[in-house]
Amino acid sequence: MKRLLALFLPVLVLAFPAQAQLLPNASTNAAPAGQVQSLDRIVAVVNEDVILQSELDNAVRSIQQQYASQPGQLPPLDVLQKQVLDRLILMRLQLQKADDQGVHVSDSDVDQAVAQVAQQNKMSPDQLRTEVERTGQDFASFRQQLADQLTVQQLHQSVVHDSVSVTDSEIDNLLASPSYKAGEVHLAHIQISIPGGADAAAIQAAATKAEQAINAIKGGMDFNAAAIRYSDAPDALDGGDLGWRRMDEIPPAFADTVANMKPGDVSPALRGPTGFHIIKLVGQRAPSKQIVTEYHARQILLKPSELMTPEQAQQKAQELYDQIVNKHADFAKLAKDNSKDDTTANLGGDMGWFAQQAWGGAIAQQLGQLKENQVSQPFQTGNGWDILQLLGTRQSDLTTQMERDQARQAIGNRKAEQAYDDFLRDLRANAYISVLVPALRDDTNTPADAGKAS
Repeated sequence: MKRLLALFLPVLVLAFPAQAQLLPNASTNAAPAGQVQSLDRIVAVVNEDVILQSELDNAVRSIQQQYASQPGQLPPLDVLQKQVLDRLILMRLQLQKADDQGVHVSDSDVDQAVAQVAQQNKMSPDQLRTEVERTGQDFASFRQQLADQLTVQQLHQSVVHDSVSVTDSEIDNLLASPSYKAGEVHLAHIQISIPGGADAAAIQAAATKAEQAINAIKGGMDFNAAAIRYSDAPDALDGGDLGWRRMDEIPPAFADTVANMKPGDVSPALRGPTGFHIIKLVGQRAPSKQIVTEYHARQILLKPSELMTPEQAQQKAQELYDQIVNKHADFAKLAKDNSKDDTTANLGGDMGWFAQQAWGGAIAQQLGQLKENQVSQPFQTGNGWDILQLLGTRQSDLTTQMERDQARQAIGNRKAEQAYDDFLRDLRANAYISVLVPALRDDTNTPADAGKAS
């Protein structure tokens, strides 16, 4: 989520929903009486929906603003327009599918996303709104962008939830595999996709495009600029940056290549199941021991209910605190008799040993302030009112456990990525996509070619 939302502030305009087939240009004011006002044109049909020229223009202008300090990294305008239209079509397809499946986000979800974007940019929500409007964008449209991104994220989760599982034997096999390599790498990539069912000519066209990208990089073009120009991956307009990944997260087909590269190296075109990939190793770092502080604590949790208001829960928590601190009442007995936490009440409130953030931010904050055997003042959490006693701390080497956790996550991420990629390919293949402006068609790489019409 953090990586997703951090993109929004520099890229304040992606797309506005089409309300009709012909609309006044969104960037102009109402025409004076007696003048003919220009009408927006449809540039693409996506199933029963349309993408308007104004949407494409706004999205292109947004990318140009993002790269205002590095305009040389952007491809020629006609190539950029095709790239952006590609992204708009993919977004529209996913939103349509989400709507069909009843995937929606609430206003509170969007409010939380706005707050996160503001926090990441060291602003208050009001300051973020001012900044958005200063760029000329309506804040309601900005909120809609966030809602769309959150909707796609939920769609992704729903698609991969039932199709991705990881067993202990898979983890054991990965860790025991000769190809398993520890450490992390920072990668960037260029992807040249091959549509499902492509013929020999389409495959050769993709190979030629990959070779053009490699020759451009060898000729001095910055890799990020080449990704913007040649890649059709969803992250193409972000320079193809994949960020830091553990070595075990890299698809096996590419892992050996990456393992033999040095920072700055660029791979040849690698043929994968979905097309050609060009990989750059930006950086690498070795694994390190994972020594963490663990906490042993116990709690008494009072939850508001039909029988207890929030105010009564707070008052009861204060009474229990006074009994523990002033009357030296037994914490464990009070927890058994009063705590509403199902997992700890019968254990006298004992939470066992855990990492600081394991029980949430409110408890983590208290742990950082308590001394051993000290009892906290009642404090509010998302579940109610809590009393916490710190029983002890220890330093634990969790390298092995975290290695297994990371292996589980790597296998799951790999499966999820493949499952969603297959889902998107199927979504495109079964969609009606027609690009109405000939100059915006790309015979070698566009969702329009994957649809039933173009």
